[in-house]
Amino acid sequence: MPQSPAPVFEAADEISSEASVVVILQTAQTGFGPRASTLDAEMGGILSRACSDPAALIESGTCIDLIAPQSVSTKRVVVLALGKAEAVTTLSLARAGGLLAAHLEGKGECAPTLVLDPIAGVDLPGAEILARVALGMRLRRYRFDMRNRRQGAGADRTLRVKLVGARGPDLTAALARINAIADGVEYARTLVNLPPNHLHPDNFHDHLEPLREAGIDIEMLDAAQLKELGMNALLAVGSGSARPPRVAVLRYRGKGAPAQPLAFVGKGVCFDSGGLCIKGGAQMFDMKADMGGAAAVVGLLIALARQGSPVHVVGVLGIAENMPSGTALKPRDIITTASGQTVEVFDTDAEGRLLLADCLHYAATRFNPLVIVDLATLTYSVTRGLGSIFAGLFSTDDAIASQMIAAGETVGERFWRLPLDRAYDEGLQSPFADLRHHAKDMEDGDAPYAAAFLRHFTEDRPWVHLDIASKELTDTDRPLGRQGATAFGVQMLEEWVQVTRNMS
Repeated sequence: MPQSPAPVFEAADEISSEASVVVILQTAQTGFGPRASTLDAEMGGILSRACSDPAALIESGTCIDLIAPQSVSTKRVVVLALGKAEAVTTLSLARAGGLLAAHLEGKGECAPTLVLDPIAGVDLPGAEILARVALGMRLRRYRFDMRNRRQGAGADRTLRVKLVGARGPDLTAALARINAIADGVEYARTLVNLPPNHLHPDNFHDHLEPLREAGIDIEMLDAAQLKELGMNALLAVGSGSARPPRVAVLRYRGKGAPAQPLAFVGKGVCFDSGGLCIKGGAQMFDMKADMGGAAAVVGLLIALARQGSPVHVVGVLGIAENMPSGTALKPRDIITTASGQTVEVFDTDAEGRLLLADCLHYAATRFNPLVIVDLATLTYSVTRGLGSIFAGLFSTDDAIASQMIAAGETVGERFWRLPLDRAYDEGLQSPFADLRHHAKDMEDGDAPYAAAFLRHFTEDRPWVHLDIASKELTDTDRPLGRQGATAFGVQMLEEWVQVTRNMS
């Protein structure tokens, strides 16, 4: 797997005399804590002079890099600015950690010791502060690379980080959660980053091995089984490909978890050419990532299972390729879905809602879930409406919608609630079928019409539809990740599951 080795974090009581790089975590306040003050004295006051400008530590993530004098055993000391104490959050800490990881990588450093002294005015325990910085370091450090001739290819050094300033048991517990989250995010990123000749319906099951290792049950439904289940909409989406569609059913139930699960449904179109309504070349270039919703569900289950979360979740992934051929889905086809409702097809490039229709019905009728959440890179419309800041959220449940929006703000995956109104059903009427699969004018708010369409297949369960189109990839390096896949949605859903579990 072309994925960089995961960083290793371990607790330490104090700064070792063998530490080559020491990183001081510091808010924009007057004076250092005891450990930093001792180091500053050994360095003849260099640290305090470097941070004497009140503005030096205001911007979180700023790295003040100092070469230590020969009288000090450490080679380099970095002061990592955390910003004003009252503005410190778990998200700002993670972003600071990501910027630190990028800085250290640029300097060729792989063995830093992070030092945290008590910080007044920050309403977070020391273990959580260190763990969130560590999370940012892991997410930024992740690299997907298939360049066999890249300098150092296949020999990326493991980042090994010692953490000083929190009780061992507390830090162990905090690291268990952030490492599980990072495992899920990183693997979801890898699935999206894989090229379409490496990840497709014929071999998708092979890439689910990390779930089995985490104790997640996997059931694969092939085309014959989908036919028996009446999942003709999903079969139609994949009918133009030489590789028939599948459904992956994932199940995790932690110790003491309730019988009724949470259900997560993911769109897994491994490549979307648009079908017979074929995309233009530029529109097609990133369509390996049209399975970003399915990847996010995989990442979420890994994150929950690897931390042993006492929850019951199921994942349903609709896996297909949308390709043109003589057997492909055609405009004006009428399909009988698994729910028994018929759908008149128009634009074959609106395939995601067809796939989700059968998967939503399957999840609702087989598992009797408390709530269904689907994730899909579904519409260009949501990007036009919200731009690059927010993803779209539609829900039949006000409380769940509010909880998810809050969870997204906590982790930096932002959602904006969009209308789910019965008035949109008027645009889905067909004289020949129960539903037409999109409105006549796809420029007239396609995202809410898609959500209105999907609601017909949820069996009136509490339901959230997350339209994450244009959030699956980034074309620039960011504090919490390099160019490539983002695994958008994994962290928000993990946060939502944990917060709501603690509320119950």
